[in-house]
Amino acid sequence: MTTSASVRWISTTQDEPWRELAARSLGDVRGMPSVFLQIDNPQQTMEGFGASFNELGWTSLAYLTDEDRDAVMRELFAPGTGLNLTRCRMPVGANDFSTDWYSYDETPRDLALEHFSIEHDHATLVPFIQAAQAHQPDLALWASPWSPPTWMKANGHYAGAKGSPIAAGVDNGIRDDQLGAEGTDMMRLDDEHLAAYAAYFGRFVDAYAELGIPITMVMPQNEFNSAQIFPSCTWTPEGLAAFVRHLGPEMARRGVDVFLGTLERADDGLVERVLADADAARWITGVGAQWAGKGAVPYLHRHHPELTIYQTEQECGDGRNDWRLARHAWFLMKHFLLHGATAYMYWNMSLLRGGVSRWGWAQNSLVVVDPETRSYEFTHEHHVLKHVSHFVAPGARRIPTLSYTGHENQLVFRNPDGSLVIVVQNDLAEEMPMSFLIDGRALEVTLPADSLNTLVVDA
Repeated sequence: MTTSASVRWISTTQDEPWRELAARSLGDVRGMPSVFLQIDNPQQTMEGFGASFNELGWTSLAYLTDEDRDAVMRELFAPGTGLNLTRCRMPVGANDFSTDWYSYDETPRDLALEHFSIEHDHATLVPFIQAAQAHQPDLALWASPWSPPTWMKANGHYAGAKGSPIAAGVDNGIRDDQLGAEGTDMMRLDDEHLAAYAAYFGRFVDAYAELGIPITMVMPQNEFNSAQIFPSCTWTPEGLAAFVRHLGPEMARRGVDVFLGTLERADDGLVERVLADADAARWITGVGAQWAGKGAVPYLHRHHPELTIYQTEQECGDGRNDWRLARHAWFLMKHFLLHGATAYMYWNMSLLRGGVSRWGWAQNSLVVVDPETRSYEFTHEHHVLKHVSHFVAPGARRIPTLSYTGHENQLVFRNPDGSLVIVVQNDLAEEMPMSFLIDGRALEVTLPADSLNTLVVDA
């Protein structure tokens, strides 16, 4: 006997994205279910999904007609349409997908920030964000810098490294005596520079607020262990703690949260060393992790349940936008969300075909623009993200699952309206029958070979 609950089934394979399949209603249990849904044990509440506003995202979309560009933004942001992005990231000044290096104040020793200006952003980041807000008025933004202004740094340069094999032929002009190193502080740590840098954050938040773009959270540094050929700045945990003591009060006056991040080392001790400073810890409400930082997330989630956890950057790929990395993207999403992350961020929204940055690194994106034909296409990773973000609403609770037969390749959520969202991958090269036990009833499906699937069971 079947119930009246309806089931919607969307499936994506390498050759057939976003295909609607017929699903049977829930019925009687027949044998051992593949997966038990533990509905009575809800886990973290989801805040949302997002990506990053980068300059090269907007300059790539500029090749499109106004109509096509708006169609892309609608697919990314409009509620109920496509990705439903609601919580996104932006840089504070230049990052590795900016048109070139800049900060908001490059006047040496301008500790009073008399020359502070976000004028540069009016050509790219501001219209990009406003185009998103036109489709998603409730868009929430958080921000982090890749580098402080050069005069605030001990090396006087925006970068910390010379070229590498993945950035062959790129010369950023850094000298040997300016190179940075992991485990050192490239920032000047005297109180007058730290106070000026905290005020710099405050001026940034204020300037964007005046444009109707509220920043809800900041992180003090992107990848604080990595000296890069592009804008970067290494910090020790103790250096970060010293800065947070200044940054925290500046942000609290504006109602802006401070997270520690972005962590890209599998070492929760880096976070613990910051939290050991009680004067800094009082301002920190969350942690952001990406890349190898995924290795620290299970420990942070277990030992610091009071801290919100964000996944802050989807691993970037190589510009090929192939199916292999799309499958890896699902693995990453599953890892972070199974270990307490409440928000998941993709990286580049849009890039020109090939995805090469100003500093020579080719990366993937959700949208690829062909500058010759002035056309666009959505990538495999766009569909992977959409399989989760389109259906999982802000406020949804993650539902844990149990399997006695080795089925561990799924994520489950219960939306505020009571509907269940089951996202499951079949990584086999053949069809795979599966059954899900839901409140004593069974949902049976046969998943296509090498596919990602979303099953939505209504309330």
